[in-house]
Amino acid sequence: MHVTHLSLADFRSYARVEVPLDPGVTAFVGANGQGKTNLVEAVGYLASLSSHRVSSDAPLVRAGADRAVIRAAVTQGERSQLIELELNPGKANRARINRSSQVRPRDVLGIVRTVLFAPEDLALVKGDPGERRRFLDELVTARSPRMAGVRSDYERVLKQRNTLLKSAAMARRHGGRSMDMSTLDVWDQHLARTGAEVLARRADLITTLQPLADKAYEALAPGGGPVVLEYRSSAGAAGEAHGREEFYEQLMAALADVRKQEIERGVTLVGPHRDDLLLGLGRLPAKGYASHGESWSYALALRLASYDLLRAEGNEPVLVLDDVFAELDARRRERLAELVAPGEQVLVTAAVDDDVPGVLRGARYTVAGGEVARV
Repeated sequence: MHVTHLSLADFRSYARVEVPLDPGVTAFVGANGQGKTNLVEAVGYLASLSSHRVSSDAPLVRAGADRAVIRAAVTQGERSQLIELELNPGKANRARINRSSQVRPRDVLGIVRTVLFAPEDLALVKGDPGERRRFLDELVTARSPRMAGVRSDYERVLKQRNTLLKSAAMARRHGGRSMDMSTLDVWDQHLARTGAEVLARRADLITTLQPLADKAYEALAPGGGPVVLEYRSSAGAAGEAHGREEFYEQLMAALADVRKQEIERGVTLVGPHRDDLLLGLGRLPAKGYASHGESWSYALALRLASYDLLRAEGNEPVLVLDDVFAELDARRRERLAELVAPGEQVLVTAAVDDDVPGVLRGARYTVAGGEVARV
Protein backbone atom coordinates (compact mmCIF):
# COMPACT_ATOMS: atom_id res chain seq x y z
CA MET A 1 0.00 0.00 0.00
CA HIS A 2 1.25 3.49 -0.77
CA VAL A 3 -0.04 7.04 -1.09
CA THR A 4 0.17 8.36 -4.65
CA HIS A 5 -1.01 11.93 -4.01
CA LEU A 6 -1.42 14.13 -0.95
CA SER A 7 -3.52 17.29 -1.02
CA LEU A 8 -3.88 19.69 1.91
CA ALA A 9 -6.09 22.74 2.34
CA ASP A 10 -5.70 25.02 5.37
CA PHE A 11 -3.81 22.28 7.20
CA ARG A 12 -1.19 23.62 9.62
CA SER A 13 1.01 26.08 7.69
CA TYR A 14 -0.38 25.23 4.26
CA ALA A 15 -3.17 27.23 2.63
CA ARG A 16 -3.00 24.68 -0.16
CA VAL A 17 -0.41 22.19 -1.34
CA GLU A 18 -0.37 19.28 -3.79
CA VAL A 19 2.30 16.59 -3.43
CA PRO A 20 2.52 13.65 -5.86
CA LEU A 21 4.24 10.66 -4.25
CA ASP A 22 5.95 7.54 -5.60
CA PRO A 23 6.56 4.13 -4.07
CA GLY A 24 9.97 3.73 -2.43
CA VAL A 25 11.78 6.44 -0.48
CA THR A 26 10.75 10.11 -0.53
CA ALA A 27 12.60 12.67 1.60
CA PHE A 28 11.33 16.13 2.54
CA VAL A 29 14.30 18.35 3.33
CA GLY A 30 14.22 21.86 4.76
CA ALA A 31 15.10 24.01 7.73
CA ASN A 32 13.17 23.66 10.96
CA GLY A 33 9.78 25.36 11.02
CA GLN A 34 9.22 25.18 7.26
CA GLY A 35 6.44 22.55 7.29
CA LYS A 36 8.15 19.20 6.65
CA THR A 37 6.53 17.45 9.57
CA ASN A 38 3.13 18.90 8.65
CA LEU A 39 3.14 16.79 5.48
CA VAL A 40 3.83 13.45 7.16
CA GLU A 41 1.58 14.39 10.08
CA ALA A 42 -1.29 14.60 7.60
CA VAL A 43 -0.52 11.11 6.28
CA GLY A 44 -0.41 9.79 9.83
CA TYR A 45 -3.75 11.44 10.62
CA LEU A 46 -5.41 9.51 7.81
CA ALA A 47 -4.28 6.29 9.45
CA SER A 48 -5.20 7.01 13.07
CA LEU A 49 -7.54 10.06 13.09
CA SER A 50 -5.07 11.71 15.45
CA SER A 51 -1.77 13.59 15.41
CA HIS A 52 1.46 12.35 16.92
CA ARG A 53 2.23 15.93 17.98
CA VAL A 54 -0.95 17.33 19.56
CA SER A 55 -3.97 15.90 21.36
CA SER A 56 -6.69 17.95 19.65
CA ASP A 57 -7.55 18.99 16.10
CA ALA A 58 -7.57 22.75 16.67
CA PRO A 59 -3.81 23.29 16.08
CA LEU A 60 -4.09 21.39 12.78
CA VAL A 61 -6.26 24.09 11.21
CA ARG A 62 -4.34 27.00 9.67
CA ALA A 63 -4.63 30.23 11.64
CA GLY A 64 -7.63 32.22 10.40
CA ALA A 65 -9.32 29.24 8.71
CA ASP A 66 -12.46 27.48 9.92
CA ARG A 67 -11.54 24.00 8.80
CA ALA A 68 -8.78 21.91 7.27
CA VAL A 69 -8.97 19.24 4.56
CA ILE A 70 -6.67 16.25 4.06
CA ARG A 71 -7.16 14.37 0.81
CA ALA A 72 -5.09 11.42 -0.40
CA ALA A 73 -5.10 8.96 -3.27
CA VAL A 74 -4.08 5.50 -2.07
CA THR A 75 -3.13 2.40 -4.04
CA GLN A 76 -3.09 -1.17 -2.79
CA GLY A 77 -2.31 -3.71 -5.47
CA GLU A 78 -4.68 -3.03 -8.34
CA ARG A 79 -7.12 -1.06 -6.20
CA SER A 80 -7.06 2.73 -5.84
CA GLN A 81 -9.13 4.85 -3.46
CA LEU A 82 -9.50 8.55 -2.72
CA ILE A 83 -10.11 9.49 0.89
CA GLU A 84 -10.92 12.89 2.31
CA LEU A 85 -11.10 14.14 5.87
CA GLU A 86 -12.50 17.52 6.84
CA LEU A 87 -11.36 18.72 10.28
CA ASN A 88 -13.83 20.99 12.05
CA PRO A 89 -12.61 21.92 15.55
CA GLY A 90 -15.51 22.17 17.96
CA LYS A 91 -17.78 20.34 15.53
CA ALA A 92 -18.00 16.88 14.03
CA ASN A 93 -15.33 16.01 11.49
CA ARG A 94 -16.45 14.74 8.08
CA ALA A 95 -15.13 12.07 5.74
CA ARG A 96 -15.64 10.83 2.20
CA ILE A 97 -14.36 7.79 0.31
CA ASN A 98 -14.10 7.98 -3.49
CA ARG A 99 -16.11 11.23 -3.48
CA SER A 100 -19.18 9.33 -2.28
CA SER A 101 -21.69 10.66 0.20
CA GLN A 102 -20.43 11.46 3.67
CA VAL A 103 -19.24 8.58 5.87
CA ARG A 104 -18.13 8.47 9.50
CA PRO A 105 -14.47 9.46 9.92
CA ARG A 106 -13.67 6.10 11.50
CA ASP A 107 -14.90 4.39 8.31
CA VAL A 108 -11.67 5.47 6.61
CA LEU A 109 -9.54 3.61 9.16
CA GLY A 110 -7.62 0.76 7.58
CA ILE A 111 -7.38 2.31 4.12
CA VAL A 112 -4.10 4.00 5.03
CA ARG A 113 -1.84 2.32 7.55
CA THR A 114 1.32 3.96 8.83
CA VAL A 115 4.12 3.27 11.24
CA LEU A 116 5.58 6.57 12.32
CA PHE A 117 9.00 7.14 13.91
CA ALA A 118 9.38 10.57 15.55
CA PRO A 119 11.37 12.28 18.32
CA GLU A 120 8.20 12.08 20.42
CA ASP A 121 8.64 8.29 20.50
CA LEU A 122 11.12 8.63 23.34
CA ALA A 123 8.06 9.15 25.55
CA LEU A 124 7.11 5.51 24.93
CA VAL A 125 10.00 4.58 27.19
CA LYS A 126 10.43 7.63 29.42
CA GLY A 127 6.90 9.03 29.50
CA ASP A 128 3.80 8.29 31.52
CA PRO A 129 1.52 5.24 31.04
CA GLY A 130 -0.83 7.17 28.76
CA GLU A 131 1.82 7.20 26.03
CA ARG A 132 2.13 3.44 26.12
CA ARG A 133 -1.64 2.89 26.25
CA ARG A 134 -1.99 5.07 23.18
CA PHE A 135 0.72 3.05 21.40
CA LEU A 136 -1.09 -0.20 22.13
CA ASP A 137 -4.54 1.08 21.18
CA GLU A 138 -3.46 2.68 17.92
CA LEU A 139 -1.76 -0.55 16.88
CA VAL A 140 -4.77 -2.59 17.96
CA THR A 141 -6.98 -0.35 15.80
CA ALA A 142 -4.58 -0.59 12.86
CA ARG A 143 -4.96 -4.37 13.05
CA SER A 144 -8.73 -4.21 13.50
CA PRO A 145 -10.35 -0.88 12.54
CA ARG A 146 -13.63 -1.84 14.23
CA MET A 147 -11.82 -1.37 17.56
CA ALA A 148 -12.11 2.38 17.02
CA GLY A 149 -15.81 2.01 17.78
CA VAL A 150 -15.15 -0.18 20.82
CA ARG A 151 -12.68 2.34 22.21
CA SER A 152 -15.15 5.16 21.60
CA ASP A 153 -17.86 3.20 23.42
CA TYR A 154 -15.52 2.57 26.35
CA GLU A 155 -14.66 6.26 26.63
CA ARG A 156 -18.34 7.19 26.53
CA VAL A 157 -19.22 4.69 29.26
CA LEU A 158 -16.24 5.78 31.36
CA LYS A 159 -17.32 9.42 31.13
CA GLN A 160 -20.89 8.59 32.16
CA ARG A 161 -19.73 6.41 35.04
CA ASN A 162 -17.34 9.06 36.29
CA THR A 163 -20.16 11.62 36.24
CA LEU A 164 -22.27 9.29 38.35
CA LEU A 165 -19.43 8.64 40.81
CA LYS A 166 -18.69 12.33 41.11
CA SER A 167 -22.35 13.03 41.94
CA ALA A 168 -22.28 10.27 44.55
CA ALA A 169 -19.10 11.64 46.08
CA MET A 170 -20.53 15.16 46.27
CA ALA A 171 -23.75 13.91 47.86
CA ARG A 172 -21.80 11.95 50.42
CA ARG A 173 -19.59 14.88 51.36
CA HIS A 174 -22.54 17.20 51.81
CA GLY A 175 -24.78 14.76 53.65
CA GLY A 176 -27.24 14.40 50.81
CA ARG A 177 -29.42 11.45 49.86
CA SER A 178 -27.46 8.28 49.03
CA MET A 179 -27.35 7.20 45.39
CA ASP A 180 -29.28 4.28 43.94
CA MET A 181 -26.56 1.66 43.52
CA SER A 182 -28.51 -0.22 40.85
CA THR A 183 -27.68 2.58 38.41
CA LEU A 184 -23.98 2.12 39.06
CA ASP A 185 -24.38 -1.65 38.67
CA VAL A 186 -25.60 -1.12 35.10
CA TRP A 187 -22.63 1.12 34.26
CA ASP A 188 -20.28 -1.44 35.80
CA GLN A 189 -21.53 -4.03 33.34
CA HIS A 190 -21.17 -1.69 30.35
CA LEU A 191 -17.66 -0.68 31.41
CA ALA A 192 -16.58 -4.27 32.00
CA ARG A 193 -18.02 -5.46 28.69
CA THR A 194 -16.31 -2.86 26.50
CA GLY A 195 -13.18 -2.83 28.67
CA ALA A 196 -12.84 -6.61 28.40
CA GLU A 197 -12.66 -6.39 24.61
CA VAL A 198 -9.97 -3.70 24.82
CA LEU A 199 -7.98 -5.82 27.29
CA ALA A 200 -8.31 -8.99 25.21
CA ARG A 201 -7.01 -7.17 22.12
CA ARG A 202 -4.14 -5.60 24.06
CA ALA A 203 -3.17 -8.97 25.55
CA ASP A 204 -3.13 -10.64 22.13
CA LEU A 205 -1.09 -7.78 20.70
CA ILE A 206 1.55 -7.95 23.42
CA THR A 207 1.96 -11.70 22.99
CA THR A 208 2.48 -11.24 19.25
CA LEU A 209 4.65 -8.14 19.54
CA GLN A 210 7.08 -9.46 22.19
CA PRO A 211 9.34 -11.59 19.95
CA LEU A 212 9.24 -9.02 17.14
CA ALA A 213 10.36 -6.22 19.48
CA ASP A 214 13.17 -8.36 20.87
CA LYS A 215 14.34 -9.19 17.34
CA ALA A 216 14.22 -5.52 16.30
CA TYR A 217 16.18 -4.38 19.37
CA GLU A 218 18.84 -7.00 18.67
CA ALA A 219 19.14 -5.68 15.11
CA LEU A 220 19.57 -2.09 16.35
CA ALA A 221 21.75 -2.80 19.42
CA PRO A 222 23.22 -6.31 19.24
CA GLY A 223 23.65 -7.95 22.62
CA GLY A 224 21.76 -5.23 24.47
CA GLY A 225 18.54 -7.12 25.24
CA PRO A 226 16.43 -9.00 25.80
CA VAL A 227 13.33 -6.85 25.48
CA VAL A 228 10.49 -7.82 27.82
CA LEU A 229 6.91 -6.54 27.47
CA GLU A 230 4.60 -7.02 30.45
CA TYR A 231 1.06 -5.74 30.90
CA ARG A 232 0.18 -4.22 34.27
CA SER A 233 -3.57 -4.33 34.78
CA SER A 234 -5.46 -2.27 37.34
CA ALA A 235 -7.98 -5.12 37.53
CA GLY A 236 -5.64 -7.89 38.68
CA ALA A 237 -2.37 -9.67 38.08
CA ALA A 238 -1.23 -9.66 34.47
CA GLY A 239 -1.67 -12.98 32.69
CA GLU A 240 -4.54 -14.28 34.87
CA ALA A 241 -7.18 -13.62 32.22
CA HIS A 242 -6.95 -14.43 28.53
CA GLY A 243 -10.31 -14.25 26.75
CA ARG A 244 -12.99 -11.55 26.73
CA GLU A 245 -15.24 -13.40 29.20
CA GLU A 246 -12.37 -13.90 31.63
CA PHE A 247 -11.43 -10.23 31.39
CA TYR A 248 -15.08 -9.31 31.92
CA GLU A 249 -15.29 -11.35 35.11
CA GLN A 250 -11.97 -9.92 36.30
CA LEU A 251 -13.13 -6.36 35.71
CA MET A 252 -16.48 -6.92 37.43
CA ALA A 253 -14.75 -8.38 40.48
CA ALA A 254 -12.23 -5.53 40.60
CA LEU A 255 -14.96 -2.88 40.30
CA ALA A 256 -16.82 -4.45 43.21
CA ASP A 257 -13.64 -4.44 45.31
CA VAL A 258 -12.94 -0.74 44.80
CA ARG A 259 -16.51 0.61 44.78
CA LYS A 260 -16.23 2.23 48.21
CA GLN A 261 -12.99 3.99 47.21
CA GLU A 262 -14.46 5.09 43.88
CA ILE A 263 -17.49 6.66 45.57
CA GLU A 264 -15.21 8.44 48.03
CA ARG A 265 -12.99 9.80 45.28
CA GLY A 266 -15.59 10.26 42.55
CA VAL A 267 -13.62 8.54 39.80
CA THR A 268 -13.27 5.12 38.13
CA LEU A 269 -10.17 3.39 39.50
CA VAL A 270 -10.21 0.18 37.46
CA GLY A 271 -10.11 -0.41 33.72
CA PRO A 272 -7.95 -0.17 30.59
CA HIS A 273 -7.61 3.61 31.11
CA ARG A 274 -5.59 2.92 34.30
CA ASP A 275 -3.26 0.23 32.94
CA ASP A 276 0.34 0.32 31.79
CA LEU A 277 2.73 -1.54 29.51
CA LEU A 278 5.93 -2.29 31.45
CA LEU A 279 9.05 -2.24 29.28
CA GLY A 280 11.95 -4.34 30.47
CA LEU A 281 15.50 -4.37 29.14
CA GLY A 282 17.48 -7.32 30.39
CA ARG A 283 16.60 -7.72 34.07
CA LEU A 284 15.78 -4.07 34.68
CA PRO A 285 12.92 -1.72 33.76
CA ALA A 286 13.79 0.41 30.74
CA LYS A 287 12.23 3.49 32.35
CA GLY A 288 14.73 4.99 34.75
CA TYR A 289 17.54 2.53 33.97
CA ALA A 290 18.07 2.60 30.19
CA SER A 291 20.53 5.15 28.83
CA HIS A 292 19.42 7.74 26.30
CA GLY A 293 20.75 5.61 23.44
CA GLU A 294 19.13 2.46 24.83
CA SER A 295 15.83 4.28 25.25
CA TRP A 296 15.97 5.43 21.65
CA SER A 297 16.74 1.90 20.47
CA TYR A 298 13.86 0.54 22.53
CA ALA A 299 11.38 3.05 21.10
CA LEU A 300 12.59 2.31 17.58
CA ALA A 301 12.33 -1.43 18.24
CA LEU A 302 8.67 -1.03 19.23
CA ARG A 303 7.96 0.81 15.98
CA LEU A 304 9.90 -1.71 13.88
CA ALA A 305 8.05 -4.54 15.56
CA SER A 306 4.76 -2.77 14.74
CA TYR A 307 5.81 -2.50 11.11
CA ASP A 308 6.80 -6.18 10.92
CA LEU A 309 3.49 -7.20 12.50
CA LEU A 310 1.31 -5.13 10.16
CA ARG A 311 3.30 -6.18 7.12
CA ALA A 312 2.94 -9.86 8.04
CA GLU A 313 -0.82 -9.43 8.33
CA GLY A 314 -1.12 -7.86 4.86
CA ASN A 315 -1.48 -4.30 3.52
CA GLU A 316 2.06 -3.11 4.19
CA PRO A 317 2.04 0.24 6.04
CA VAL A 318 3.71 3.45 4.96
CA LEU A 319 6.85 4.03 7.00
CA VAL A 320 7.29 7.60 8.22
CA LEU A 321 10.60 8.75 9.72
CA ASP A 322 10.08 12.26 11.03
CA ASP A 323 13.37 13.95 11.86
CA VAL A 324 14.65 10.74 13.44
CA PHE A 325 18.13 10.40 11.99
CA ALA A 326 19.41 13.63 13.53
CA GLU A 327 18.66 12.09 16.95
CA LEU A 328 20.71 8.92 16.36
CA ASP A 329 24.41 8.15 16.45
CA ALA A 330 26.04 6.97 13.22
CA ARG A 331 25.77 3.26 14.05
CA ARG A 332 22.07 3.30 14.92
CA ARG A 333 21.37 5.59 11.97
CA GLU A 334 22.82 3.13 9.48
CA ARG A 335 21.19 0.11 11.11
CA LEU A 336 17.76 1.73 11.07
CA ALA A 337 18.14 2.87 7.47
CA GLU A 338 19.08 -0.63 6.33
CA LEU A 339 16.09 -2.13 8.12
CA VAL A 340 13.49 0.23 6.63
CA ALA A 341 14.93 0.75 3.14
CA PRO A 342 13.02 -2.20 1.55
CA GLY A 343 9.64 -0.72 2.59
CA GLU A 344 7.04 -0.23 -0.13
CA GLN A 345 6.82 3.47 0.77
CA VAL A 346 9.12 5.32 3.15
CA LEU A 347 8.63 9.04 3.90
CA VAL A 348 11.56 10.83 5.55
CA THR A 349 11.93 14.36 6.90
CA ALA A 350 15.29 15.97 7.62
CA ALA A 351 16.67 19.43 8.24
CA VAL A 352 19.68 18.85 5.98
CA ASP A 353 20.28 16.43 3.16
CA ASP A 354 23.28 14.86 4.91
CA ASP A 355 21.01 13.59 7.70
CA VAL A 356 19.43 11.12 5.26
CA PRO A 357 21.55 7.94 5.02
CA GLY A 358 22.78 6.98 1.58
CA VAL A 359 20.78 3.74 1.53
CA LEU A 360 17.62 5.87 1.62
CA ARG A 361 18.42 7.91 -1.46
CA GLY A 362 15.29 8.36 -3.52
CA ALA A 363 12.90 11.14 -4.49
CA ARG A 364 13.64 14.53 -2.86
CA TYR A 365 11.47 17.52 -2.06
CA THR A 366 12.67 20.82 -0.67
CA VAL A 367 10.33 22.49 1.79
CA ALA A 368 10.68 26.25 2.38
CA GLY A 369 8.39 29.23 2.81
CA GLY A 370 5.24 27.16 2.42
CA GLU A 371 6.41 25.73 -0.90
CA VAL A 372 7.08 22.04 -1.57
CA ALA A 373 9.21 21.53 -4.67
CA ARG A 374 10.56 18.31 -6.14
CA VAL A 375 14.29 18.30 -6.81
